[in-house]
Amino acid sequence: MADGLIPVADALARILNAARPMPVETVPLHEAAFRTLAADLAATRTQPPFPASAMDGYAVRAQDCVAGARLKKIGEAAAGRAFHGTMGAGETVRIFTGAPVPEGADAILIQENASVDGDTIIARETVSAGRFVRPRGLDFAEGDVLIQKGSVLNARALGLAAAMGHPALPVFRQPLVSVLATGDELVRPGEPVGADQIVASNSYAVCAMARAKGARALDLGIARDTMASLNDALDRAEDEGTNILVTLGGASVGDHDLVQKALTARGMQLGFWKIAMRPGKPLIFGTLKDTIILGLPGNPVSSIVCTKLFLEPLIAALMGQPDAGADPSEPAILGADMAENDLRQDYVRARLETDPSGLPRVIPFGKQDSSMLRLLTESDALLLRAPFAPAAKAGEQVRVIRL
Repeated sequence: MADGLIPVADALARILNAARPMPVETVPLHEAAFRTLAADLAATRTQPPFPASAMDGYAVRAQDCVAGARLKKIGEAAAGRAFHGTMGAGETVRIFTGAPVPEGADAILIQENASVDGDTIIARETVSAGRFVRPRGLDFAEGDVLIQKGSVLNARALGLAAAMGHPALPVFRQPLVSVLATGDELVRPGEPVGADQIVASNSYAVCAMARAKGARALDLGIARDTMASLNDALDRAEDEGTNILVTLGGASVGDHDLVQKALTARGMQLGFWKIAMRPGKPLIFGTLKDTIILGLPGNPVSSIVCTKLFLEPLIAALMGQPDAGADPSEPAILGADMAENDLRQDYVRARLETDPSGLPRVIPFGKQDSSMLRLLTESDALLLRAPFAPAAKAGEQVRVIRL
């Protein structure tokens, strides 16, 4: 592609090709939330382990329980306290939800449909065999593989793993993402701001996005536009065992853009540094020993869009997720006319509305300057415009990435 620009899909493929899954560790169940499972997980037990009552009522033999039948109560069963005995003809056992169904019983007469006369229970309905009985193994059986390797352990998966009998789980170690902002023009929030300075914001967003994907994140602060300052920060990143180093700003080749020079001097193998996309054209990708380098643009919107498109999938790949490179876009209906596109793939900030077609309707914002962070916070999605896309009319189908 012209000017050394590479397509977005090629850039992502190269980045993911450098990813190797992290080592595996075993952590207690309560520490496994939103980690990635490193091996298929099989049940160690059968659930339920016995036929269980699904309702409060009376365990009965269906052949005895017709409307008007009088049954003799011979005991009681509750969750955790089974009735130890066998029911015979004309007998019943008071039972509560979750209790084992007594031997000899095959149905539950719910308490709303029973009358009580001392130890005699009068059925007000006829029940069929299996009524309100949860059979053994209804949920799962011992040995069933219920959670696949590469699954993110959300709340539902953790609950299932616990029910399967697992007190600890094998997971991929969390990669450490170290984030370094660069530039003499930057100050931290709350610090005095000079007439020619701005407040650094990108690192907070990138760290938050990395943590949301399951990584550990370290904010290395701000490096000034000197080799000494950059090398001090890069030394710390190496000392901390960084798996992914994200630099913010200085990714181009101007007189004050020293990031690529500093990394190359330390032995970085450069993969590429320009992508055919907007926002986010100047993006460094390389490897330095065992660390993957992503040098993101300094403009706030550019850095966040590039984090969404490249850093998040990279984290997923390091954590062993098989769908790390899956297309995150979905169809939508264009809500406004758009002009033809040039050689770069556009990611246009937009809001979503309801469309009668059932697909979302996407309305692009008029201004798209990559410094406008407020506009990004008001956006619901990024509208994709392929390189050299022709002019599009409202009502045409397009692709969006939800934010």
